[in-house]
Amino acid sequence: MTPADASQERPATEFGLAPQLRARLMGAALLCLGGLLAVGSLLVAVLRLPPDTIIGVAVLVVVAIFALGFVLVRRWFVVRVDATGYRVRFVRGAGVRSARWADVEDVQTQTRAKARCVVLRLRDGRQTTVPVDLIEGDREAFVRELQDRLTAAGGRKPRRR
Repeated sequence: MTPADASQERPATEFGLAPQLRARLMGAALLCLGGLLAVGSLLVAVLRLPPDTIIGVAVLVVVAIFALGFVLVRRWFVVRVDATGYRVRFVRGAGVRSARWADVEDVQTQTRAKARCVVLRLRDGRQTTVPVDLIEGDREAFVRELQDRLTAAGGRKPRRR
């Protein structure tokens, strides 16, 4: 069996959002929702609105907290790799969002703006940059998976900087 055949049999691998980033998103949302509740309370007091108004706002805030918790608990993938290529979501400034392994020149690890990143350079000069701190789990396993997929697809040997 050739490496390409072995790559075809491997299932897709998904790398989710890091738990510490999920916690930061939840914290920021809780601050905003708390502010909304405070503004609602202030408006009820200043404008002499019915007290039921603040109860309605509070119910909406609680529903929003549970909805956000549900969304953040689900394992949404940031990077998905399979035998044919990769796809990146939720990364602002990532560059190319998806490409086939045949289009990838090499995989590099770099530091950009004090963040550890994996850069997938494409043959046409474009690139995809993924900060590894966004990725759930072992960062080295993430880099190894990308390198293995590229090598199995017949790409160049990966380089590290």
